[in-house]
Amino acid sequence: MAQEDSTQEQIQKRNRREVARTGLLVVLAVLMTLFAVVNLEKVEVKWIFGKTSTPLIIVILVSFLAGIVITHFAEMRYRRKR
Repeated sequence: MAQEDSTQEQIQKRNRREVARTGLLVVLAVLMTLFAVVNLEKVEVKWIFGKTSTPLIIVILVSFLAGIVITHFAEMRYRRKR
């Protein structure tokens, strides 16, 4: 009987955690969508050979993703040296 109560408590804690995580993800998705909608104006990006015009949100997302990739490879290289 005590083991069933413990199991029920664990399930309730897990359910609360999942609800909180889902709520947080929904809030983040809404904020990201608003951020994208606000940053739709075109900006000029100057490259070494020429220039292009693209929405600001695309520039932000590409820069963000490039930062993630560079950080990932830098961490892999650092861990390999250790």
